[in-house]
Amino acid sequence: MSAVVIFWASCAAILYVLAGYPLLLAYVARRGRAIRRSPIFPSIAIVIPVYNGEAFLKNKLRSVLALEYPRDKMEILVVSDGSTDSSESIAREFVHEGVELLTLPRGGKPTALNAAIAQTRGEILILTDVRQPLAADSVKLLVESFADPSVGAVSGELVIGAGTSADAKDIGLYWRFELWIRDRLSRVDSIFGATGAFYAIRRELAPRIPADILLDDMYLPLSAFFQGYRLVLDRRARAYDIPSERATEFHRKVRTLAGNYQILRSYPALLGPRNRMWIHFVSYKFARLLLPWLLVAMAVSSFGLPNPWRILFVSGQGLFYLLAALDGFIPPKFPLKRISSPALTFVTMMIAAVRGLVIFFVPARTLWKVTSASSSKLTPD
Repeated sequence: MSAVVIFWASCAAILYVLAGYPLLLAYVARRGRAIRRSPIFPSIAIVIPVYNGEAFLKNKLRSVLALEYPRDKMEILVVSDGSTDSSESIAREFVHEGVELLTLPRGGKPTALNAAIAQTRGEILILTDVRQPLAADSVKLLVESFADPSVGAVSGELVIGAGTSADAKDIGLYWRFELWIRDRLSRVDSIFGATGAFYAIRRELAPRIPADILLDDMYLPLSAFFQGYRLVLDRRARAYDIPSERATEFHRKVRTLAGNYQILRSYPALLGPRNRMWIHFVSYKFARLLLPWLLVAMAVSSFGLPNPWRILFVSGQGLFYLLAALDGFIPPKFPLKRISSPALTFVTMMIAAVRGLVIFFVPARTLWKVTSASSSKLTPD
């Protein structure tokens, strides 16, 4: 009987995480809080941390210099975190256009951001990664949300180009679902971080970042959240990126989920009554960490079900995981690929969630992977 209880409880929890909570969120968001956006032009500091980003930096800076924002209100600071390629010389090419360069010994992204933020003066900090160019109106639109005094941090939208491979399309579908959730959370009250490639925060709300933090885009915004401010998404403010393959996304997801464990250690109040969005955090972020273990509990307990349920559910799960395992052998245009590829992507994400536990055993910096890609594919529309 205990196996039956565990099985159905696991099934119910999985169904809630994957379908029930999104439906609940869609309903709750219908009565959300509007953001009072208005055109404003406070002083801003655009900070671009770089480690060996020579493939992207020139294109990034060109997009920043083309922004539709008053130049006398804008600082642009490139901070090189011990780059050993030509990133620093590329940044120096733009000094005559107002770009500043801060060079540091290799210390990690949090250390670089702390040093850069201390050197800037803008009222609003715009933090953006080197790889993704910005749309010309992106910063102007992003800053409009700060006209609402309840807003402490704003995330832009990362627009990922259409992929051609099956796994790139699956990752793109996952990212669109993720954006849908963040958009609804933003309407309710707040998201639980920002898109690290492009976000903004009021300077006075930004704390010093611990040197080992993997997710500055959660650590900084959540500081504003616990000071009573909203964290919102503005899908009009866009940065652009290329689609990633499943292997690349796996490494990124391991780092992200490991970072979530760190965030829980830094902000334990996320799981308590001080978090006004407690039910959403548990149903969304915390549940993502639990989901692989719920799947294991469901799989193991299904062997204890009475027949014919045992045969039905054991064989059904076995078929799902078999399809995921065989995906690499299925031709791209074969109809079964439409099922096997999403199955493999889902399983890959679950494995990444388990691998995220490595944060308790290895230095955080070992989870960073330098991205290699062609900058020619990263041009805003």
